[in-house]
Amino acid sequence: MSDNKPLSGRAALITGSTSGIGLALADALAGAGVNIMLNGLGDRDAIERTRADLAQKHAVDVRYHGADMTRPDEIADLVAQTQGAFGRLDIAVPNAGIQYIAPIEDFPVEKWDAILAINLSSAFHIIRAAVPIMKAQGFGRIVNMASAHALVASPFKSAYVAAKHGLAGLTKTVGLEVAEHGITCNAICPGYVKTPLVEAQIGPTAKARCISEEDVVRDVLLAAQPTKAFVSYEQLAGMLLYLVSDAGASVNGTMLSIDGGWTAQ
Repeated sequence: MSDNKPLSGRAALITGSTSGIGLALADALAGAGVNIMLNGLGDRDAIERTRADLAQKHAVDVRYHGADMTRPDEIADLVAQTQGAFGRLDIAVPNAGIQYIAPIEDFPVEKWDAILAINLSSAFHIIRAAVPIMKAQGFGRIVNMASAHALVASPFKSAYVAAKHGLAGLTKTVGLEVAEHGITCNAICPGYVKTPLVEAQIGPTAKARCISEEDVVRDVLLAAQPTKAFVSYEQLAGMLLYLVSDAGASVNGTMLSIDGGWTAQ
């Protein structure tokens, strides 16, 4: 391993990594020398361009597996194919997630089921399949992408908050179980991140409320974040790189907030 590629030779699996936060995390790990298994939705040609660009940019091996996060059999195959492709699996980042907002009495049952499956159960299936591989290696880093909503609640997000709170419990439990095997399990809990999905809400919200886009950002989207600033991809990637490094070896079973002070209130 070189100083420029401190994680050279490691292998990572990141779900929901064809765009947004997941892709940013994949880019950061690839930049540190990690071979990457991408997973996520999107146009197949666009995904192939993303895969090829990431591989060329960082001179690492980048693969793609289209496992559906609602299908345990496909998730098991994703983990097995990652080990098969790279000969190991060092870093697992369950990141895939969806959202739906509605009052509890109007919340569609199918949306509840989908959110619990993708945001929580898929992490269980990934971890369940990855831990035996990591135990055999004597090394592993599991980093769940949770949310400030793993620690606090907001109205009209019952399924998302329930799933993320469940992910917090899963993180702590797995951290205790694997602690003597050279494996850690932690969760990153971001506040609002300026993803394309969030950016797309700014203009329509400003128009609907007859306020400026700046006011939407400050007083609507970031009302709960004392810094009044979005969390950046780079900040999330920095936390991930720390957790998967030797420096992060004693951080285990922990929920790490990157939320501008949201959950301090």
